[in-house]
Amino acid sequence: MRRGLQIGLFVIMLMTLGYYVNDAFGRSIATTLSIMTTLAVVTLAIMIFMENRHPSSTVAWILILALVPVVGFIFYLLFGQNYRKRRSYNRKAKRNKQAYAFIDNDALVRGEQILDTYTEDERMLLRLTSQMSKSPISFGSETRILTNGEETFTELLAELKKARHHIHMEYYIYRDDEIGRSIKHILMEKALSGVEVRFMYDAVGSMQLPKSFLHDLRAAGVEVQAFGAVKFPLLSSRVNYRNHRKIVIVDGDVGFMGGLNVGDEYLSRNKTYGFWRDTHMIVRGEAVQSLQIIFLQDWSHVTGSTLYGAQYLLPQPVEATGGAVQIIASGPDHEFSTMKNVFFSMLTSAKRSIWIATPYFIPDDDIFTALKVASLSGVDVRLLFPAKPDKWLPFLASHSYFPSLINAGVRIYEYEKGFLHSKIIIIDGEVATIGTANMDMRSFHLNFEVNALLVHTESVNCLRDDFERDLQYATRIREENFARKRTITRFLESLARLFSPLL
Repeated sequence: MRRGLQIGLFVIMLMTLGYYVNDAFGRSIATTLSIMTTLAVVTLAIMIFMENRHPSSTVAWILILALVPVVGFIFYLLFGQNYRKRRSYNRKAKRNKQAYAFIDNDALVRGEQILDTYTEDERMLLRLTSQMSKSPISFGSETRILTNGEETFTELLAELKKARHHIHMEYYIYRDDEIGRSIKHILMEKALSGVEVRFMYDAVGSMQLPKSFLHDLRAAGVEVQAFGAVKFPLLSSRVNYRNHRKIVIVDGDVGFMGGLNVGDEYLSRNKTYGFWRDTHMIVRGEAVQSLQIIFLQDWSHVTGSTLYGAQYLLPQPVEATGGAVQIIASGPDHEFSTMKNVFFSMLTSAKRSIWIATPYFIPDDDIFTALKVASLSGVDVRLLFPAKPDKWLPFLASHSYFPSLINAGVRIYEYEKGFLHSKIIIIDGEVATIGTANMDMRSFHLNFEVNALLVHTESVNCLRDDFERDLQYATRIREENFARKRTITRFLESLARLFSPLL
């Protein structure tokens, strides 16, 4: 019923647009169509209003519909619908709960005992993430930061070649290029040798992946699935809810996650971007179980099969070097905006410093206010951001937030060595998160994301050292930089900000 109404409204708008373009109808028909278009816009605006979205999102959608009705309607079909998400991903959320029965409860009990030795703020943060993500806190895991593509793919290829039982792989972007084919050949060889290989890619992020590439994988025995397949993008809201995760698990014992997709540009081989600055992480021990469950939940969603057996969920124990590790999933299948709430809790708990690296910065009101209040309270707040964009609209929108932050004392730096794609938050030099989630509304509310929360681990020290090193290749943005901006640039930034709740 609702989809039929939307298509009907869309047809009316297209008819109206056709009249104004071709001047093919008489005045009376034009008047009639104008009235119908107005009614269509008003009807859709009421539908959006009744969804009880955040006020900023509601106002943004209604404003776009009023200013550019046809374009606004297309935008709404692509990016705005919530009802389909609720219906589809509520079912996924129910199936996800099956997985939690396979979590090692003994590890949870041990975690609670060790947790008592942490500060109150740290305990509150970890308990918050446990409640929202249902993921256990691990004190028996080993993590190591992988800086940039060369180190990441060297480690990844080596671990894939060691696989003996299974390989589980999930990527937002996977390209059919040199590094993509190198991994492909390993997957095929392993599948032909009897290793279980499951390969999942996002249907939109990897839409350029050739059918022949996928055919070769399947022919070798690799199980291949697309997440969120979209047949008619213009008439489907599923194009908006993307699986932005990057996960690899080998034999249930070692896992990879972080900011790097699979493509030659992530190895700094693309002339457009030049040097690609990114951060990934390798995980061993208990936390691999949580990473595995996230993959299996997504696999179950697209295939209907459940694979929560011991052969996948009993990682080899490791001698941990100390600290807490928690793997956190977020997405439209979660009741709460998990990643946004984790970020907010981290920011508000800071006593000394907040260091953030992100390629996109489009915060909601809560995150924006938390950063300003922290800085005004004397916390050392630093934001590291790319000097050149890969996407112009988010880049312009991000800059519209900078003047207010700078006035509050936040130090913002532009990374100039290449393109910055790391997604890092470091609090007081002791707590950090690394993963796929950007500091933007898309990661907060629309995408399926996965991050690791690290407390008092050696990896936090590594992230801190990398951040300080990156600052050596960055230039601080000062208030006078904005005063020198051309009026048209400031106008475009303000205009892009109107789309912030939609990006």
